[in-house]
Amino acid sequence: MLDLPPLARFGGLVATGLLDVTSDPAALDSTGFWAVSADFEGRLTCARFRDVREEPVPAPVPGRWHGPAAGDWTSSLDRAAYTAGVRRIREHIAAGEVYQANLCRVLTAPVPADADVDALTALLARGNPAPYAGTIRLPEHGVEIATASPELFVRRAGRSVESGPIKGTGRTEADLLDKDYAENVMIVDLVRNDIGQVCATGTVTVPDLCVVEKHPGLVHLVSTVGGELRPDVGWPGLLAAAFPPGSVTGAPKSSALRIIEALETAPRGPYCGGIGWVDADRGTGELAVGIRTFWIDRADGVLRFGTGAGITWGSDPEGEWRETELKASRLLAVASGTYDAGDGTLSD
Repeated sequence: MLDLPPLARFGGLVATGLLDVTSDPAALDSTGFWAVSADFEGRLTCARFRDVREEPVPAPVPGRWHGPAAGDWTSSLDRAAYTAGVRRIREHIAAGEVYQANLCRVLTAPVPADADVDALTALLARGNPAPYAGTIRLPEHGVEIATASPELFVRRAGRSVESGPIKGTGRTEADLLDKDYAENVMIVDLVRNDIGQVCATGTVTVPDLCVVEKHPGLVHLVSTVGGELRPDVGWPGLLAAAFPPGSVTGAPKSSALRIIEALETAPRGPYCGGIGWVDADRGTGELAVGIRTFWIDRADGVLRFGTGAGITWGSDPEGEWRETELKASRLLAVASGTYDAGDGTLSD
């Protein structure tokens, strides 16, 4: 493995000079600039950096990233297993146990020992630009993430908080179904309930509902939920109330999590968790939902990537499988070097 120094990159900011690492969310209310990675299963890594500067994501350097071949990826759930899982979730819905559950699969491929997630971030910035793109590189602490997330989990500015759940995906706006809009509204209600646990009474609002956003290769339905934190609530309380993100769990969240645990065969890790930064000195922070996210597992010598879909009563099993393929195809092509950002095509 290369001697890769700790680094965090978010948008036009880069942080270097690692000071300390903790799993205590209370540290985010202390001082300094923190990179934050919260695995879907609950492992929290908060890394404080000494130096933060403005720096654009560098242009990709030919040969710096050696990704897996396009055919090297394997899935934790194959097509048959995934579509069977969709049918099982519909049975849970028919039984009144859940309204919606997100079913995900984790893709895995071998990666060279010299792989650097920040080099992958540079490729993603060119081939799949995203509003919450970034890198967290902490090799000594088992965190090496490159994300091209389009989804806001939680943004905080003082006492004000905001979340931007995404539910509903298609190649174009014309592909969006009634099921997609229903999905989004259900998750908005869930997020309202989550942040309502820690916000002052009467402050939770939905300024935007089911707005169509265009992203590379697809469109999403995006809503906005905001509120004002109670004076006694800091980052620990906010994370406890909102985590894991509602858009990648389901409603009710407790039932969805139980169903997810029974059907999924691999841990999600950083995928579907929270990834971002907190500036404790300024009382600000921005965590994305860890979708469109790659991470290196050094113990197994592999690169991992997750993809999934929200399942409702209106779901078609084959259609949901195709949605997971749509979400993954462009990103896997970028990581495998088979995507031409110049003309937006996939090569063979």
